[in-house]
Amino acid sequence: MPEKVKIAGVQMNPRIMGNSDNLDKMLLKTQTAANNGADLIVFPECALTGYVFASREEAMPYMETIPGPSTDKLAACCRELGVYLIFGLLERDADRCFNAAVLLGLQGLIGKYRKNHLPVLGIDRFLDPGNEPFQVHRTSIGNIGIHICYDCNFPESARVMTLMGADILVLPTNWPEGRGKIVEHVVNTRAYENKVHLVAVDRVGRERGTRFMGCSKIVDAWGDTLVQAGSDDEQIIYAEVSLADARQKHIVIKAGEFELDFINDRRPELYGQITETEKVRPGS
Repeated sequence: MPEKVKIAGVQMNPRIMGNSDNLDKMLLKTQTAANNGADLIVFPECALTGYVFASREEAMPYMETIPGPSTDKLAACCRELGVYLIFGLLERDADRCFNAAVLLGLQGLIGKYRKNHLPVLGIDRFLDPGNEPFQVHRTSIGNIGIHICYDCNFPESARVMTLMGADILVLPTNWPEGRGKIVEHVVNTRAYENKVHLVAVDRVGRERGTRFMGCSKIVDAWGDTLVQAGSDDEQIIYAEVSLADARQKHIVIKAGEFELDFINDRRPELYGQITETEKVRPGS
């Protein structure tokens, strides 16, 4: 296991219904990031397909299976370059359709994740919610967990993957303009409160009247922003993270006088209401 892992976040402007062009761009950007020493390369949510579809039926021709033609081509690229890669796409599985992300590496397809929390926005309005639990994938560059965009508004998502041993949480996103508080506060908070590295990679550009805000960022396990992209341009951001930092959950400011352990200081016996499934009625 390496002491340091170099992460690349590829902020790009996918073209809706442009799977072939988007794939070609991802292959080129993967080559660039690998040439710059990246171990893990992350692309945005729905990087392959675009996001602002008007219906499930309109999006269906651009959905792919996992594994499928695009995952196969990118997996071959990963094997050739010796890197790990995560990207977002729309997945078709029989009569079900998901907003998904895949993890690829030297051995091909390692795992996938289906977005569990769906906002009333873009293609998510018409998709099936994820039907599988969160997972953490053990790799040669650390333990990696994946969630997608709106999932980060639910702190349980990051916490459960932390409890499963995640070192790095990856968040492909499509943040529309006006979601600046997520960038400014939520991403860093999720990293800090779980003591994990967090990579949030957004898209840029305008799609069918929706402008996306960019601002992709890599945050370390202390909650500090290591690098952040701008709001308009396609670019690749890079940062190195320490696996040891993510695995040391016990923070000692002054031994015996000021110590914190965000994992072992928890009181799960007090949190039962979090798992209640009854709808919450504000003010009731």
